[in-house]
Amino acid sequence: MTDDSRDVQAFFGARAAGWDARFPDDGPAFAAAVAELGLRPGDAVLDAGCGTGRALRPLRAAVGTAGWVIGADLTPAMLQAAVRAGRQHDAHLLLADVARLPVFGQSLDAVFASGLIAHLSDPGANLRELARVVKPAGVLALFHPIGRAALAARQGRALTDDDQRAESRLRRLLSATGWRLSRYADEPDRFLALAVRRS
Repeated sequence: MTDDSRDVQAFFGARAAGWDARFPDDGPAFAAAVAELGLRPGDAVLDAGCGTGRALRPLRAAVGTAGWVIGADLTPAMLQAAVRAGRQHDAHLLLADVARLPVFGQSLDAVFASGLIAHLSDPGANLRELARVVKPAGVLALFHPIGRAALAARQGRALTDDDQRAESRLRRLLSATGWRLSRYADEPDRFLALAVRRS
């Protein structure tokens, strides 16, 4: 485990117990973002960096009982919070780093990732790993329940083009890692970038 991984675990581990209470109104935003993945019954999907599992229920609803949902997170306390919320019934929960997923190559139809990209120690390598596990033409959704400007204001920082989620930077990063950006929406109340895995 890298020092960056330990930092992420420490940050989220200290906040896991009260995470859902801090963001009680995000459910509809998660459900809307999941709907834009275009999942079908029987599909296999990964929630990468699932945290407390707020996207797992809509992901399960989208793929149905014949589908496969995996919720992977690096922080044990976040997965424990997901279990306390009963979300283990919606997905197979996996303690894993997105840098090295214990998932067969080209086995998934889609990846959903909420708030993940800002916490990746090596975004290029991590996005390549997500591309590895997704079938050609599979979809990646990079989501956040608030837009870039609102998040920067909440964190007390200036919004710059160096932000990983800035459109031009994200487009280049995705292109270099096996993805094609197909949709980009940065609005006050949400951020959503959809990318398609190139064959």
